Amino acid sequence: MIKVLLFADLEEKAGKREIELSVDSMTIDEVRTILLEMYPAMTRIQNAMPAVNEEYAEDKDIVKSGDTVAFIPPVSGG
Repeated sequence: MIKVLLFADLEEKAGKREIELSVDSMTIDEVRTILLEMYPAMTRIQNAMPAVNEEYAEDKDIVKSGDTVAFIPPVSGG
């Protein structure tokens, strides 16, 4: 199982902060695709920075059961 953490508007669109995916392994890009299928309104996930086990990651990186993937949307401020 892969745990996914969502922040800011991604959490709002999904209606929850944490999602569990019952898979053994997949790429971060595949995780994004599954989340978009589950929550079509979560379009900003395409621009979110992924992290795996608290380290920034790339879309082609593989996550495995037991890993935690976080998607951190871009923020702006002044």
